[in-house]
Amino acid sequence: MTELCHSSPVRRLSHPAVLIAGILMIAMNLRAPFTSIAPLLERLQAALGFNATAAGLLMILPLLAFVVVSPWVPRLARHVGLERSVFLALLAIAAGIVLRVQGNTLALYVGIALIGAGIAVGNVLLPSLVKRSFPRHIALLTSCYVLTMGIMAAIASAVMVPLAQDSADGWQFAMLIVVILPVVTMVVWWPQLSHRSLPTAAKVAEKVAEKGAARPVRQAAVWHSPLAWQVTLFMGINSLLFYTVNSWLPSMLADNGFSPEKAGSLHGLLQLASALPGLILVPLMPRLKDQRLIAFATPCMSLAGFIGLWLMPGWALVWVLLLGAGSGASFILALSFMGLRARDAMQSASLSSMAQTLGYLLAAMGPPLIGALYDRQGDWQLALMVCASLSVLMAGIGWLAGRDRQLPEASASE
Repeated sequence: MTELCHSSPVRRLSHPAVLIAGILMIAMNLRAPFTSIAPLLERLQAALGFNATAAGLLMILPLLAFVVVSPWVPRLARHVGLERSVFLALLAIAAGIVLRVQGNTLALYVGIALIGAGIAVGNVLLPSLVKRSFPRHIALLTSCYVLTMGIMAAIASAVMVPLAQDSADGWQFAMLIVVILPVVTMVVWWPQLSHRSLPTAAKVAEKVAEKGAARPVRQAAVWHSPLAWQVTLFMGINSLLFYTVNSWLPSMLADNGFSPEKAGSLHGLLQLASALPGLILVPLMPRLKDQRLIAFATPCMSLAGFIGLWLMPGWALVWVLLLGAGSGASFILALSFMGLRARDAMQSASLSSMAQTLGYLLAAMGPPLIGALYDRQGDWQLALMVCASLSVLMAGIGWLAGRDRQLPEASASE
């Protein structure tokens, strides 16, 4: 960590320790305000009167916000600066947390959509912030903030049910107390607002614009490539499975006799388990020339988790660990493929745009469809079978996406 303090970009902007603290605290806000809803989902359904299908739609709002908001984030950062864009994201998250506990369905949906918009801005800008300020320590700080994100999400999920039970205001108090996260982070981040720097993503976008037709050519080469579709489907199916489990795990466990407190704790464990693979994979990935075996194995971990929940739900602790580790490792692989499979930064940006846009659209289908299956069947058996089948498909796609290949060169005729 000593070397971090000698990074010249940091010295010009802010004290490095303050900036690192700000980065880690921003990361705390990028999962917990959304994922902590799941342990309280049955209470919300009872209080506001909606079924599992409607609850599934509720859980996909942040994913839809990712798809809608993410393409506009570089433009926002160019106009107001990286630091102030991050502050606005935190403000949106705080406002959404307050709005969603007002006691009616419309406010709940609008509040969660606002939280998703804020998280989308943070998701796009935090890697750019790390790259700008600590260019020699990207892997270290990335693994640190991914782990911090998972730990805070785990804590938030674990305390939701006890907080709801111990308060006269129930679920509203439990969901409101999360506002402490963005408020404290805004206080820590406040000194950065005196700076106005252009994020890496915005700089890349401007360079692309200067080259005129270069961007359409790159995008055409990506969208016509089978390899790009393999990377996109690998990320999309993994996101679909993760957000499905994240949304419905407490309900699945409750239907198998687990107490709300135990289900909430296991949901928190899912968040923590999804973050831990980053400690191994982030430094390991640059050393692996071919990723076929690991891209095949990580969906198999998820497959074992789904089969285990289906056939032996009493061993849920084991299956939750497998599901979390498998989805977390697959997510890191998907992000890595966006750089490894591209020939240059411009092509990587196009592949990232394609994979994340289509991937999150695919992910948004998961929670409501699985909720609809539950409404129709009355149990989770068919839903778990569908998730297991998708894990098998993802393993096959992972074997293809993990090959040591790159996207084709863009030709002038495209």
